[in-house]
Amino acid sequence: MKLRIGTRRSPLALAQAEEVRERLMILGAEVELVPMLTSGDRGAAPDSSPAGRKGLFVSEIERALRDGEVDLAVHSAKDLPAEDREDVVLAAVPERASPLDVLVTRDGELPPGGVVGTSSPRRRAQLLRWRPDVTVADLRGNVDTRLRRLEEGAVDGVVVAAAGLLRLGLVPTHSAPMSVAEMVPAPGQGCLAVQARSEDRSTIELVSALDHAESRSALGAERLLTRLLGGGCALPLGAHAWIEHGRVRLVAIVASPDAGRFLRAEAEAPSPETAAEDAARDLLERGAAEILASARG
Repeated sequence: MKLRIGTRRSPLALAQAEEVRERLMILGAEVELVPMLTSGDRGAAPDSSPAGRKGLFVSEIERALRDGEVDLAVHSAKDLPAEDREDVVLAAVPERASPLDVLVTRDGELPPGGVVGTSSPRRRAQLLRWRPDVTVADLRGNVDTRLRRLEEGAVDGVVVAAAGLLRLGLVPTHSAPMSVAEMVPAPGQGCLAVQARSEDRSTIELVSALDHAESRSALGAERLLTRLLGGGCALPLGAHAWIEHGRVRLVAIVASPDAGRFLRAEAEAPSPETAAEDAARDLLERGAAEILASARG
């Protein structure tokens, strides 16, 4: 039987799906990619999806999966809504690539008063907290587009995910990873999410060989935190979990887009659920819900 993997048509999405395809082929599976054009790629308005802008890139591929047009779906885990979908399961979370963000500059440094391009409220808030002298300009498009705008001089720097650069084979001349102290990543950043139909037991069993337990636990903590805060991937919310000595450690931030209000919480617990609950409780007690509601409005 040939497995069909549904994926977006962007270069990064295709690279992610190809990564999963190659791993499945090592297991002896016959696999083909099925590139799909989503409403997000067609420029639909974010409010046309209940899950917001990122949901525009996921929902149609999930619909194809549920309808049997494909057997698997591969997404960037940070694009997944925090709530699991009906009839679809997260069949595998392969070992995570770097979750960090990277600052790419044209000349090797970000000058005082420089302009940094990003469309992410999370990155905007943390940039302004780290470098209050800079101007943050809205900059959209895929990784190649943003790097091209940097070279053209439209901005002095851009912030992109390290995992995206790695998967595209891009090595910008002037780039520096940003530590979690400077920039807490988006929930799920660096992780791939491989979905299957919940009743397709044979495919789930095959794909389970790709699952990386520590990466799944970390992703589980980050997604649960997002659910508990009522947040989403288009809000100024960051979360990064990792496993250390068998325990789950979690760092999370909630901020107003202008960084005027900025909350940071850390938790350590024996399980992803407890770590997420502890961090969420801390943030909510200090006003996270109000900050996110204001950003959402």
